[in-house]
Amino acid sequence: MRTVVQRALQAEVRVDGEVVGRLDAPGLLLLVGVTHDDTFDKAERLATKVWGLRILSGGEVNPAAWSRGDVSASELGAPLLVVSQFTLYADTRKGRRPSWDAAAKADVAKPIFDHFVDTLRGLGAHVETGVFGGHMEVSLVNNGPITLIVEV
Repeated sequence: MRTVVQRALQAEVRVDGEVVGRLDAPGLLLLVGVTHDDTFDKAERLATKVWGLRILSGGEVNPAAWSRGDVSASELGAPLLVVSQFTLYADTRKGRRPSWDAAAKADVAKPIFDHFVDTLRGLGAHVETGVFGGHMEVSLVNNGPITLIVEV
């Protein structure tokens, strides 16, 4: 399981021109990919890892006061916007057309993705999501910029 974690001042996801998920305060945008050998256990470990990453600062409520990343989303109660992203498992080593073979099919990926979201909520996170498998427009104002790739 893989996620791209972006520290964001604001972010939103639109489907068919309508906002389906948004960060109403500074927090994290998570793009999440699932591969064939992922499990509910891996989803739980990734959720716990991301929720506890010390990449925010107390200044997140006042971005002008940003100094260094020393606080987690869990400590600040920062919101999360979680978006499914099978393209995180693209293989571009050969040719010009990516292969998606490493990405789990929707019937496997969706329950694991949903468990990841449920685990974050169970840890106390306010989580908004996009639409699994939908064509989404994702926008954000990256803060820092800070972007990490986290895998379990």
